[in-house]
Amino acid sequence: MSSFSDPQAVARYATGPVRQVPGFHAMQQMASLLLAETVPQDGHVLVLGAGGGLELKVFADAHAGWRFTGVDPSAEMLALAKETLGPLAPRVELVEGYIDTAPVGPFDGATCLLTLHFLPAEERLHTLKELARRLKPGAPLIVAHHSFPLADGAKERWLERYAAFAIAAGGIPAADARNAVAAIGSRLPVIPPEQDVALLHEAGFGHVELFYAAFTFKGWIAYRNP
Repeated sequence: MSSFSDPQAVARYATGPVRQVPGFHAMQQMASLLLAETVPQDGHVLVLGAGGGLELKVFADAHAGWRFTGVDPSAEMLALAKETLGPLAPRVELVEGYIDTAPVGPFDGATCLLTLHFLPAEERLHTLKELARRLKPGAPLIVAHHSFPLADGAKERWLERYAAFAIAAGGIPAADARNAVAAIGSRLPVIPPEQDVALLHEAGFGHVELFYAAFTFKGWIAYRNP
């Protein structure tokens, strides 16, 4: 995650996900719609991994009565989030840090998009438990990140597909896409989808539903147990 403190990486962030995450804008819109099923009109939503502000802006534009707390470890990315939000910024409290730094809430809903794949399973479980602790009973959590099968050559196959999408959809040079695949394969602690679901249950969530699947990315909505 150190690249998110690099000024050049931060400057490129607004265009990067669109070129590398299939259905990026649709995924954010779906997350907004799923939150709105249960978050009240005057709800307070926790956004973990809020740096850049892309999903915060989507949510704030769509739901004029919501307030937000956005948490991210990168001061540079939080500065970009404030810039991205523009006149929407007064409705958002931005907090530098990790989940343990987040206010205790309780919140009406939470999201963690394109973030959990940076965390090993043990840290991921801790993060999910702390998210659950900050949510009201029955409140939704929406997560989306790299999650794909790893056994019997599946890991290599899905990473090749990820690279092919980045090259075809974003005009990313093939060499850069291959480097990205190598970095994901060697450095990201990706876990398979069934383990992701199991961690959500272990952390205190139920009614886990898949809402997004796009090559190497998966997204779920889950609800804090009563």
